[in-house]
Formats: sequence, structure tokens, C-alpha cells
Amino acid sequence: MAKSDKILLAHGGGGVLSQELIHDLIAKTLGGDALREMGDSARLDLSSPRIAFTTDSFIVQPLFFPGGDIGRLAVCGTVNDLSVAGAEPKVLSLALILEEGFPITDLKTILTSVRETAAEAGVQIVTGDTKVLPRGEAQDLFVNTAGIGVRYEGVEIAPSNASPGDVVLINGEIAAHGATVIARRNGVHLDTIVVSDVAPLGALVERIVKACPGVKVMRDATRGGVSAVLNEIAQASGVGFEIDEASIPVAPNVARICDLLGFDPLEVPNEGKVVVICPADQAEVVVSAMREDPHGKSACTIGRAIESKPAKVFLNTRVGGRRLVEMPYGESLPRIC
Repeated sequence: MAKSDKILLAHGGGGVLSQELIHDLIAKTLGGDALREMGDSARLDLSSPRIAFTTDSFIVQPLFFPGGDIGRLAVCGTVNDLSVAGAEPKVLSLALILEEGFPITDLKTILTSVRETAAEAGVQIVTGDTKVLPRGEAQDLFVNTAGIGVRYEGVEIAPSNASPGDVVLINGEIAAHGATVIARRNGVHLDTIVVSDVAPLGALVERIVKACPGVKVMRDATRGGVSAVLNEIAQASGVGFEIDEASIPVAPNVARICDLLGFDPLEVPNEGKVVVICPADQAEVVVSAMREDPHGKSACTIGRAIESKPAKVFLNTRVGGRRLVEMPYGESLPRIC
């Protein structure tokens, strides 16, 4: 059979075309000894009792957007979940659910992005899976990943750790990923391009925990944005938060898109932002450490933990008011991660 330039149902049938897809495209593009072995599972020797494990799925549309694609998003989303749990990411799995008719060239581009982002994050893709669904059943491509990391010694991070007086930090401008994807999906064009913040944050987190082993909470502000993250931490810890609108960094072009489409930047997903909660006397040290990393150059303090019964999140507005920041009821944006 002549090679096809699109995914066929036969690519998921376990025969010759399946082997060609896996060996000649996926494994060859991603590389690595573990994938070349083609075993039913990866054999790992992590030599640590302090293991972190996570899994995630990605169904973003469009698959390609300024600043990244679904491949970069899948790697970053998974390694960041490990990193903010206080773990050094080590290995990932990669499972692809492909739709019949998906272009092979697009798949190669996405796999190359996976390989490059994994190298940037310092992780290996060690195992995976591929399935093919009939045309119309998979919206081009879905990606599932799982990741394993080794937790840093002496670092105990949990949402329940926050206490009154702690400081809330963030590593830079919020809402860029959500604004980028929704602008591309809706054909919104500005004078200056909006670019997703999708990035692996392992090196940034390592700087944080080395500078402040007593850091209490770290969360990546993905679905639901900063609003959801702070409400989740408030619920887990029983303390409230007060954040300052004037201190929260939002790029002007991102703010314009949010204004145009009626979105609150606090609720817009990010893929390269970490909310950090640490003791007040360590805040300057942590901010300085973050600013030494390329993904933390705009790190700043945005608020503080307060006594609040029940535990709520409040925003001090630019005009001198104070409003409640509630947990988003659902997804204010169609799925973008």
C-alpha cells in the first residue's frame, strides 16, 4: 500500500500501517532509548520514595496558535502540574487519539514540538499509545499525557498550608494563553499579536524552592485562572485572600481582547503562570529568585492571605472599591487547554 499523507483507520488497526506510524514517525521523531525498545511499558529506575504522579488530557482548538500548539501545551501542562507540587519532572507518557483524515504533516509538526518542549523541560517521553477514530469522532486530535517526578527534599507544598499574613505572588502577566486561543478561534486581530504564555516552569520552580524551602503553596493557574486557584486554596486552607487589581499584571493587548469579548482576566486560563504563597518575610527573596528565570522576569506580589470566615477572595479595585472574587461557575471560555 502506498504511503498516505493523512491518517487512515488502518493506522489504528495494529498492522503494518500502525507499525509504520509508530516506528517511522512517532518514535523516530520523539527519539529516546525507552521508546525504541517498543515494550508494553517503560522500565524506570527513579531511586526515590518521594514520587509525584499526574495525568492530563488536551483537546484545544485550534491545534496551532501563536506561541505554541497542542504538543507544547501537553508537555507543559503535565510537567507544570508536577513542578508546582514540589517535584522535579522526570518522565512523561504520550497517548494520541487521532481522527481519520488528519494530515501526517501536521502530526509531524506536533510531534516535533513535543520533542523540543520535552528537551526544554528536561524530561523524556518513555511510553505512549495511539488510537484512530473514524472521521468526525475526534475533532482532529486529542492528547493524553501522564508524568512522574521526584519531590524535592524538605519541601512540603499543599493548598491547605496557607495562613493569614502570607503573601500571594505570581511570575508574570496573566490571561495570555486564553486570550491568544480565543482571539485566534474568533478571528480577532489587533495591531500587536497576542502570544500564549505556554511554557515549562520546572526551572522556575526549582529557583523558588531553593530560595525558600518553606514556600507553602504553588498552583499553576490554568482552567478558571487566578480566580479559581485562589478560591480553591481558600477552601482548602480556611483563610481568605485580598488581591490588588493595580498589582495584577495584564498585557495591554490581552486586556483589550478580554474587554472586547467580555472576559475577566482573573478567570482566563494561563499555561505558564504559577501562583505562589509564601511567608511575608520571604516574599522579596522569592520574587528575586523568580525574576532570574526567563519565565519570571515580571514576577510580583499581588495580594495577601487574610482572616476571613467563611474563607473568601476579595479584589481591591483600581477605583478604591472592594468586590468578591468568586469561583467561576463553569467555563467562561470554550475549552482552550
